[in-house]
Order: sequence, then C-alpha cells, then structure tokens
Amino acid sequence: MGGLLDGPLEDLRDDLSGGGAGDGMSSLVQALFDARDDGLPYLTHQQETVTRAELRERVTKQAAVFAGYGIGPGSTVGLRTPPSFTQLEVLLALWRLGAQVLLFDFRLKPPEVAALCASCRPQFMVSAGSNVRAAFGFRSEYEVVTECRRAGRPATTGHRLVQFSSGSTGRPKVIGRTARSLAVEVDRFARIPGMPGEGDRLLLLSSTAHSFGLIGGLLHSLAAGVRVVFAPRSLARDILRTAVEHRITALFGVPAHYELLAAATEPPALPELRVAVSGGEIMPPRAAARFAERYGVTVGEAYGTTETGIVAIDVGGALRPSVGRAAPGVVVRERRGELDVALDESPYLFDSGGTQYADGWLRTRDRATVADTGLVHVHGRADSLVVIGGLKVDLTEVENVLREHPAVEQAVLVHEDVTEAYVALAAGAEHPSPQELLRWCRERLADYKVPRVVRLLESLPRTSNGKLVRQAAMLRAAVAGDT
Repeated sequence: MGGLLDGPLEDLRDDLSGGGAGDGMSSLVQALFDARDDGLPYLTHQQETVTRAELRERVTKQAAVFAGYGIGPGSTVGLRTPPSFTQLEVLLALWRLGAQVLLFDFRLKPPEVAALCASCRPQFMVSAGSNVRAAFGFRSEYEVVTECRRAGRPATTGHRLVQFSSGSTGRPKVIGRTARSLAVEVDRFARIPGMPGEGDRLLLLSSTAHSFGLIGGLLHSLAAGVRVVFAPRSLARDILRTAVEHRITALFGVPAHYELLAAATEPPALPELRVAVSGGEIMPPRAAARFAERYGVTVGEAYGTTETGIVAIDVGGALRPSVGRAAPGVVVRERRGELDVALDESPYLFDSGGTQYADGWLRTRDRATVADTGLVHVHGRADSLVVIGGLKVDLTEVENVLREHPAVEQAVLVHEDVTEAYVALAAGAEHPSPQELLRWCRERLADYKVPRVVRLLESLPRTSNGKLVRQAAMLRAAVAGDT
C-alpha cells in the first residue's frame, strides 16, 4: 500500500522539512484535502453526509472568521468542543491559519481545563456554545464561541497540536506534535496493510480528542478517501443500527465497545465488516474471541502513546497476544523490561516530561518484551498510569484531588478490575462519608477518573521504610481489620 507522501504529494516532504512551522501545517491540511477527489463523501451521521468539498468550504469560511479575531501563525488556541463535524472543521481551520491548537477532551471538568490553561496560557479559547449541556449523544454541529485572552502567550515552538497526559507525579504532561510528525504518522497508517482505504466506510467509536481516533481515524481517512461514520450514541443498539444502515466495512473502538457489541442480544449480521481494530488499551483475548464468534471478524490491536502516535499494530488480529510489530518507520527497544520508542526530539512542552525522554528515546513506562520476530508484547504499566475504558488515568492525580479535601489526611488509589480509593481522615476533622468524597471527585475530575469506591481507614498501612502500601490485597486487609 502506498503512503500519503507518494505521487502528487511528495513535495510535502520539502514543505515540512523545517520541523513543522505554521505554514507547514497549512500545507498538510491542503495536502490532506487534495489527496482524493472532492466529490467523495467524508463524514456521515445518521442521514447527514458531508463531502470533502463541503468540508473544505466550511473550513475556509471558518478560517476567515478566526482570522478576524487575529488568529494567525503561532497563535495559541484552546479547543474544547464535543466530538462532532464542528470539532474537525474548527481544528482544520485553525491549522490552516498556522495556529497551535491545544486540544482538550470535552469530558474534562472546568477546574481541570483551568489548571491546564494556567500553565499553557492560550491566547484564545474556542468552545461549544451554551446548548451543549442539553445535548445527548453525538451531534454533527455545534455553535462555537471564541474568547480572547489578553494574558495568553504565542507559541514558542513549531508544535501545532498540543495534547495532555497525566504523569506519575500528578503534574499533567503537555505533549506537542509538529506538522511533520503528524504527516509522517498519517503516512505511516497509509502504509500499514489492511487499513481502511478509499471506498471503505469506517464506524469511528474511538475518541476524536485522542491520538488513535484523531490521526488513525479522522486524518488518515481524509488522506485515504475513507468515509467516517458516527453512531448517535454509544449503545449497542445504536452502534449496530448504524453499522447495518451504512453497510460498515471497518470499525475502530476501545475494548469496552467490543465487549458491549459481543454481549448484544440477537445482533444483526454485518456481512460487509472486514476490519475491526481496538486501541487505547490492550484487548482482553476472551473479549476478542466473543466478538469474533458473534460477527466473524477478528479484532486487531493498535498500540501507541500520545507522545509517539502509533507504535505497533496488528490490523488483522492474527498476532495476539502481541500487539503486532512496530509500525512502518517506528524503532522500538526493550530496556530493563520496559518499552522505549525512538524520537528525534522531546515531545514535551514546558518541561513537563521529567525524565521520560532522554538520549533520543521516549520511555513509555509500559512493561514489555520484544521478540526476535519483532512482535511486541505489552504487559501493563510500570508506574501509576492505568487505562480505563481506553483512556489513561493517573492515579496520583486523583490522590492529589482527594488530599485537597479539608478532612482528608492521606489517600492511596489502586486499580485492578476497578479503581478503589483508600482514605485516611485528618484527626479532629468532621468526617465526610464515602459518598461525599466521591461527589468531591466528580466536581473536580472527568467522570472516567472518579474512583468506583472510597474506603475509609483510621490510618493507611505503610512499609517498613515508611512508604505507603499500594497493594490492593494489603489495603483490603487493613479495611477488614478496621471493621
């Protein structure tokens, strides 16, 4: 399979050779649109379809509006909208102007967004209008509101996509991608055998605020001529109805989506489905087997990080329990039982990466082995970062939020099947109930970060050298001893 940079787009290599300046981002957007015929359908939701030509026109008009606000090359713009046609339209318009876009997951609560903005200080915020709270499920369009922030700062680097990932210290990592790195990754997806191509209809369940859904789903599809279809809600009946109605040939999601579909009662046949890929977290083999038994398609595996994009992939799912081999052009190594990925430069902004990037290698901090055959086996996290429903959650961040409660002295989180919080209360304080502490978390954290249960202890157990115990079995035994 050829790549994005082949044929008429090969000049893009020269445009982006400088490392991804703003005009390089504009060139990439133009190249993505020019890669296929303008008449091809691109985005579909229920009975509404937007062609490539229509999206191009919308992006042009939206860019003119943003330019009127003074947004241009090097402007920093926070973008916080629900997944929608509007989200992509605005993102491409800002990139066409050469802006650096800080992409916020819409599920983040206002205090989380405010904390991120305090360190990044965007000059503008583009958000969905006041009708968002009443929205239920996927909507294709939203009104957007642009806010100018006088205290904001322009970009000081060539990064044009900025995303966020919590680290083991609880301090959010600020991760930047250049136009060059995005173009290379789209090209990388195009070179992977079995990926959807022109004429395919991709039902995209993966989050479009995260790397696999955004780059492997939306941007690669724009380059490859794939039609991207969205389900109205993440319910099995809505997903399956959409798949049947639009004769879906490819499906991207997280393991929870496949488990949901495998458990559906009397599911319809999906005779045209040929590709199903799971990203975000490792697919449990039994869940993959149940889906294959139900629908006759083996679930593939995509493994990557926000910092690197796609690392390894097995589209056909034939190489499980591995996550496949390194994607084209990706160099990996096994070091001290963990997986490292080669990168030309650090992806971290504002010194937020700590020691995770050094000497040309990104330390994923995933426990892994790399076989002589090149197959990559991932065995779980080596630090406090866990994956819940395809989304990364730093347990330390949640612990810090609990400690901010005036009655909490100490907190430890563990995650096995579910996330549990073990809390010691301060002496003399009015004791909150576990339900009150859960409500405290819900007001300050995205819903997927909130622990499933809070357990109260007089004091948290510690090791002989004074460190807090983080083993679930010992913490549960301590709870039993308190009762």
